[in-house]
Amino acid sequence: GLTQHEHGVDTVREVVNLLLLRGNLGREGAGPSPVRGHSNVQGNRTCGIDHRPTDAFLDRLTDACGITPPREHGLDTVGTIKAMRRGEVKVFVAMGGNFAMAAPDTPATFAALRSCDLTVQVSTKLNRSHLVHGAGALILPCLGRTEKDHQRKGVQSTSVEDSMSMVHLSIGMKRPASPHLLSEPAIVAGMARAALPGSATPWHWYIEDYDRIRDTMAKALDGFEDFNRRVRLPLGFRIRQPARELVFLTPSGRAEFSAAALPDVVPAAGTLALGTMRSHDQWNTTVYSDNDRYRGIENLRTLVFMNRADMRERGITDLGPVDITSTAKDGSRRRLDGYLAVPYDIPRGCAAGYMPEMNVLCALGDFSTQSDQPIMKHVEVTIVPAA
Repeated sequence: GLTQHEHGVDTVREVVNLLLLRGNLGREGAGPSPVRGHSNVQGNRTCGIDHRPTDAFLDRLTDACGITPPREHGLDTVGTIKAMRRGEVKVFVAMGGNFAMAAPDTPATFAALRSCDLTVQVSTKLNRSHLVHGAGALILPCLGRTEKDHQRKGVQSTSVEDSMSMVHLSIGMKRPASPHLLSEPAIVAGMARAALPGSATPWHWYIEDYDRIRDTMAKALDGFEDFNRRVRLPLGFRIRQPARELVFLTPSGRAEFSAAALPDVVPAAGTLALGTMRSHDQWNTTVYSDNDRYRGIENLRTLVFMNRADMRERGITDLGPVDITSTAKDGSRRRLDGYLAVPYDIPRGCAAGYMPEMNVLCALGDFSTQSDQPIMKHVEVTIVPAA
């Protein structure tokens, strides 16, 4: 919620400033809990999945794997979509996810994907991204984390990191949905062998026993020494967080306050700040039902939550149909028509609705210059009774 704003980084820093003033850092149960992602998204980042890897990491990767990785930076989500539209990205390979629906500016994202020569989706189940594809398209079904992964050396486990920086093993227990399903590591290794048949990297050897992959990770990743032993401890192991131990990686060696200029955030007359969000019966872009137990909603998603006073001011009735128009920084506009206005206990000047449906209102060019995070929690909109 904090990061998907134009000034999200400054906001997080101000939260830390408050905790510093109170002396919360280093006190058990009182410090910040910086969740960098869930469902092993955080673990991916820890293990080097980063479009801007550090030179130190690339040096260790070179030594551990005997390769020469590229040093130029890659692309994030917004950068990838823009590069597709410019014709600079022609092949897109997605390791899971639902890129077409999760990204901002849905029509622009769809057009970008359709401009590719080839799109590849490695997936556990079907989703909308399989229908929004390039000139050529592949769907590669893979094992889910709950399914047994049989390789030459037996049933394999994968390592994951939870939101509290604990690393442990995940072992599937269910019979695979099909005997033909491959694991994600096996698919990646297969693509690598096909693309680089002369590679010195022992792809097949790695897939026989995932411990071999972890042994290589132990060499490439700081803090993962003795990986295979530590990850098999009863609770796994915790990645060190220096600030938790009152070790501050700053020039002074002490905790440092930060300052930020106050931005001009006075909204234009008649506009509301719209935030996109998930319902209770939703996991990212996967919508299990049209109910939202959190907010007392049944069988409805095409809605916008509004403050009653804002509704009265605009002549909007309870559950009345409305048209929503967003205005991007460049002046371009995007619309959603025929949504239903639901009165809710939300601050005046604010509104909210469900993603991914409302991603169409989020402009591709509107993102935080501090983090490149698309602005999806503060979209400037006007809401009026439906024409």
